[in-house]
Amino acid sequence: MHFQRISFWLFSTFISFRAVRAISNSTGTSPAAAATTYLNITVEDLWNLYIGPVVTADVTTTIEPTPIPSSELIPPPPLYYPSYLSGQEFVAQTKNASWSFPKDFWWGVSSASYQVEGAAKAEGRGPGLWDAFTHRAQTIADNATGDVAINEYYTYKREIQRIAAMGVDVYSFSISWSRIFPFGNGQINEAGLKHYDDVIDTCIKYGVKPYVTLYHWDLPLYLQLAYGGWIDERIVDDFLAYAKVLFQRWASKVPQWFTFNEPLSFCGEYPVPDGYFPKSTIPDAQQRFWCGRHMLLANAKAYKYARSINITAPISIKFNGGYKLPRTNSTQDKEAVNRAWAFQEGWFADPLFLTGDYPSRVKNFTSQFLPEFTSEEKAMIKGSSDIFCHDAYTSKYYMAPDAGLASCLTNTSNSLYPLCYNNTVTLPDSEGGWLIGPAADPNSAWLHKATEWVPIFLRHIQDTWKPANGIVISEFGLTEPFEYYKTSRADILTDPQRTAYYQDYVHAMLMAIADGVNLVGALAWSIADNLEWTAGFTVKFGLQYVNRTTQERYYKASFFHLAKLFDEYRAT
Repeated sequence: MHFQRISFWLFSTFISFRAVRAISNSTGTSPAAAATTYLNITVEDLWNLYIGPVVTADVTTTIEPTPIPSSELIPPPPLYYPSYLSGQEFVAQTKNASWSFPKDFWWGVSSASYQVEGAAKAEGRGPGLWDAFTHRAQTIADNATGDVAINEYYTYKREIQRIAAMGVDVYSFSISWSRIFPFGNGQINEAGLKHYDDVIDTCIKYGVKPYVTLYHWDLPLYLQLAYGGWIDERIVDDFLAYAKVLFQRWASKVPQWFTFNEPLSFCGEYPVPDGYFPKSTIPDAQQRFWCGRHMLLANAKAYKYARSINITAPISIKFNGGYKLPRTNSTQDKEAVNRAWAFQEGWFADPLFLTGDYPSRVKNFTSQFLPEFTSEEKAMIKGSSDIFCHDAYTSKYYMAPDAGLASCLTNTSNSLYPLCYNNTVTLPDSEGGWLIGPAADPNSAWLHKATEWVPIFLRHIQDTWKPANGIVISEFGLTEPFEYYKTSRADILTDPQRTAYYQDYVHAMLMAIADGVNLVGALAWSIADNLEWTAGFTVKFGLQYVNRTTQERYYKASFFHLAKLFDEYRAT
């Protein structure tokens, strides 16, 4: 049985520890805020104390795949019509003979452990930060949790069989850290490793390459409780210990690794919500930057270790952000764009691809509190991401704060400080007030179809950071508007806006390649409808519809169109 010692604030607002044996380290009378106690707890205790009851799925054993009915693999109109129908007329999409993907280009589909697996407590998994978020500390649109999600922990064999049948090259999935180390460190849970052994082996069996992400926001809860998670330097060595286990286990089987997914997003979760976790003494505005520092060091150490054991497969970080346009022609809005590049992609890409250190606009702020990277650390960080991977969904307009840049930069109480830029999806009224592109689902208010900006975005990446091993679009996709409210399966499977997004996006990739961009791969998000964080299941990115009552999957029309596009332009 796994035990761990953990320190708690006594008068926690989160949970009562009555009737739990504790060893107190306080003597006499002292202020309540300073009093702590220590508990020796099991993984089960951690679940019970911090998460509470967890739902289990009806199916709790691995499902063996059965043959896919041939009728499920019939494409939708206009890709296919029965032979007895005639007379249809539509505007044909003519193939551009001058376009093609490079010979070694690959494409695939993606998922993330917390969003798809379910089986929250199965086989020794410890709770993660998002278990606490969905159960207690965050507002989720439909009150969903990852307890069951889409039950991929038990359906993965069928899932992989289904994507292989569609001609998918790659399945990119993430490992749940707390399945391997239930407390984030200490004793290893062999059952978790054996599960992922079989996921990887199943991919290989079906001819699908397994691309593994070590961290897709699935922080073991214990590490957040024990020392604050990513804002404490102890996370670096704990992540390294975790990475070592994975690299050693699957060095010969995984052809590509991603250490982190979207540090801009998970560092942006700091500070965590008040009242649910031990409070940090680090000022709120600084916490995300401590997280970013520790992420860069953890990645660099993991990368160095992998190379020391002769892993030659690419190892990369997946960024996010998007193409940035000035909302007006003003100098202030153009500087807002520069600041957005610096505080989004540049925050991590500059250290990894250019200098080993932050861009000047970021450093002007972080130098006030973060330690300088040493020359050894800079050398270790630079070059520790092989490919420039970007979750490149959309684009936005950027503008200066209403009070102006100078006012924001000198006013630490400004809500936009220290970034000192704002963004929107509409042009100003003087330019018509139009959207940057058609809106996705209203619960994905950040997402619009802006595929016309993809080629220039890819050129900007190549020209700015000059990645020697090329660029990967590591996530792209769209939430079909109002799909959550549809009840007819035929309506759900016909997803015209997502289909149009994928068609125009793939064409934009081909335009960029024709213009000399070294684009080496692309991953569509996502393999199936899943738990979309605080949006729960109210938005649908999936290339497959999931009946959450029966856990059956059905291909959507967009999946057929996307597969056809990649096949049509594959190099011969």
